[in-house]
Amino acid sequence: MSSAEIDKYLDEVEEPKRSTLQRLRQMILDVVPEAEEGISYGLPAFRLQGKVIAGFAAFKNHLSYLPHSGSVVPVLAGQLDRYKFSSGALQFPIDAPLPKALVERLVQVRIAQEFPDE
Repeated sequence: MSSAEIDKYLDEVEEPKRSTLQRLRQMILDVVPEAEEGISYGLPAFRLQGKVIAGFAAFKNHLSYLPHSGSVVPVLAGQLDRYKFSSGALQFPIDAPLPKALVERLVQVRIAQEFPDE
């Protein structure tokens, strides 16, 4: 895994999607600076101790935050009223990044679920 893989993915995404996803990427790395960047299932992903803990994707009419667990988004559902979501993805507008505090909570919930003893 390498950050160059995510760079390549973002290079192929048009604006403003690219800038919005780049901001999300930086927010994830701010929360987990030791995360390894790369591609998982063809999409940008962040690994911690070999486990994928976050990811994102660009689609035609929206962007998605991918927690790589079906149990993260339901935990935070009460805080997601303004977004469309399923257990496996949180959709957000192409020109409006997720709030940093929400990204922090999403990542922290995933880490706590994956590594409960740490």
